[in-house]
This record gives sequence, C-alpha cells and structure tokens, in this order.
Amino acid sequence: MNQENFMRLAIEEAKKGDAPYGAVIVKDNQVVATAYNSVKRYSDASAHAEMNAIRSLTAKLKNPSLKGYCIYTTGEPCPMCATACVWSGISEIIYGASIADLISINQAQINISCEEIIAKSFRKMKVTKGILRKECLELFA
Repeated sequence: MNQENFMRLAIEEAKKGDAPYGAVIVKDNQVVATAYNSVKRYSDASAHAEMNAIRSLTAKLKNPSLKGYCIYTTGEPCPMCATACVWSGISEIIYGASIADLISINQAQINISCEEIIAKSFRKMKVTKGILRKECLELFA
C-alpha cells in the first residue's frame, strides 16, 4: 500500500466519528491501529483520533513506545496530539489538511503547527503534508 491508500483508510475512519478526523497507525507497511474522533461520544476532550489510535496501540503492545511507527491523520495533529506523537516516539506524521486549512474553513483549531511542537521537543520526526488534502477537506462539507 502507498501513502494515499493509508490516508483513504484514515478518511473512512473520520466518517465514523463525532467530528471528521481519522487516524491510522502503520508499521512495516501494515495497518496496526485505526481510530476516529469520539470527543462527544465519551465526553472526553482528549478523545481525538490520534490520541485514540495511540492509546489503543500502546495498550495492545503493553508498551508506550511507538518508535518506528507512522501515523496518518486527516487533519494536521493539534498541539495535544502532536505532543502525544512526540512522547510516544512516533517516527513520522503524515497528514492531509493543515491547521491553516482547517482554520480557513472555520474549524476550531489552536494555531500551532505540529512542526513547531516537534522543533521545540527532544525528538526528530519526519512530517509529510498534504496527502489527499482535498479529500480530507471535503469531509467538512
């Protein structure tokens, strides 16, 4: 599978959630976790798709380290989710729509990029932007 295929899976996850955000975690070209936003469903402000995927996988692995894993997200991780990626050791973040894109369509966002969070952290992580950006933005139509 390629980046577009994994992002399409994240888009499908996003359609299941309270808000159209989905996440897929991949290692060695295999999907190991999927999740969607469930903030309203669980009355949990931290239940973003990325947080749910990270929690699910680290619990399954019984290990807080996700070194060597990549996370695909329909929207650029917010500062909370980007920080969770840093703490868990995710190796790469791949996203569709940027925080700036989401703000431009009136989605509530904290205007701090995941790259800013990573730059101020202790970890080096690769960030790939704009994969299926248009399709990710269409989730909000």
